[in-house]
Amino acid sequence: MSQEKGWQERGATSASGACFPLSQRHSGRTPKMLRRLSVILALLLGAGMALAKEPAFDQPPHDYWTRPLADRFTRLKADIEAGKVTLDGGAGEKAFLLSLLKILDVPATSQMLLFSTTSLQLRLITPSNPRALFFNEDVYVGYIPGGRIEIVSIDPALGGIFYIFDIPRGAEPLHAERSNRCMNCHAAEDTGDVPGLVIKSVMPGIRGGSLDSYRHSETGHGVPFKERFGGWYLTGAQNFAPHLANAIGQLSAAGMTKYPLEPGTRFDYAHYPMASSDVLPQLLHEHQIGFVNRAVAATYHTRALLAKGPLDDAGITDLNKQAHEFTRYLLFADEVPLPQGGVVGEAAFKTDFLWTKRPDAQGAALKDFVLQTRLFRHRCSYMIYGSAFAGLPPEFKQRVYRRIGEALDVAHPDAEYAYLPSAEKQAIHSILRTTLTDLPTGW
Repeated sequence: MSQEKGWQERGATSASGACFPLSQRHSGRTPKMLRRLSVILALLLGAGMALAKEPAFDQPPHDYWTRPLADRFTRLKADIEAGKVTLDGGAGEKAFLLSLLKILDVPATSQMLLFSTTSLQLRLITPSNPRALFFNEDVYVGYIPGGRIEIVSIDPALGGIFYIFDIPRGAEPLHAERSNRCMNCHAAEDTGDVPGLVIKSVMPGIRGGSLDSYRHSETGHGVPFKERFGGWYLTGAQNFAPHLANAIGQLSAAGMTKYPLEPGTRFDYAHYPMASSDVLPQLLHEHQIGFVNRAVAATYHTRALLAKGPLDDAGITDLNKQAHEFTRYLLFADEVPLPQGGVVGEAAFKTDFLWTKRPDAQGAALKDFVLQTRLFRHRCSYMIYGSAFAGLPPEFKQRVYRRIGEALDVAHPDAEYAYLPSAEKQAIHSILRTTLTDLPTGW
């Protein structure tokens, strides 16, 4: 989602799945762009994605546009459009949004607000009319007062499925159209050319557009905090300062000047479900996007390998390497430590988030927070229960399970996972054995 002037004809997109034009380049940026391209290339090669040799996401064996869909929103779409599922379209935009979030099991308390013009609906987005994002493990919803609803719903086999639609007025029926414009960036270099999620950090300009951008093509809990949150409103994060949130910029001959934006001073929280843009949902959102993108890339890559026939030695080595890297992410090997004082998080969101936890016999669950130096007490991602992980081909998923088992083996410690104490390894092992049904025999 680089936002350079002269690329306006091409679209780019945000985590909610909507496309937006690229704008506002300033001089002296070419070396930086070249460095970005080098980083992107290195990341893709390091992930084992031989993208130039693999079929495009819309070609066999993937068939993105023709394969039957199994994502949560698509499963509900027909019932919604037929009126079998009732949404509140007569009491205003906010009431409709709340009813939609409810049927999708997306907590309104997950609300995050951003004011960068990073959407198809960029003309509606300003610091005075920020865009709201909401999410659970498998569905991401975008809302702008006066605009359309944007949805990304994760399909196990295909990754992100993108929809955009008008909010019905009164008794009007809902017609949700599947969007293809979003693929300009949601199936481009930021996601490894497969349908994934995009999250960006930019410095918005006073007159719109973006003056600079950060953490290019990187997603997940390993991204430094100093490179996150640009173009977002952020609350509950006093100990994260300095950060890029709550600010707009202006360029002059002397360089960039940043001006603070206090959340809630330029807009009315009453237009949104929550009076916050809390840091905890934003930290979990970042982790989830990193997880989903890695899982979707692994699914497409494995499917392409298997379409060529039985795995040869090179293919086996390839999948083993990718499973190794994926397991590192799943077990938070490179998680950035929380700042001193940790995170508090709003009580209502924590309650909603923990409502779907899956405990073992001792009551321990992957969603258990610690929020001091790290996010979770048991460092194995709860996203292992989500659609993106469920859709991993068995040839890849079983390799991940075996690698997790090796990482958690307290009798034969793996130095790579020495950051996990024995008690934590045993707790994770117990949780997974209790809550997963497709672990390898003898795991």
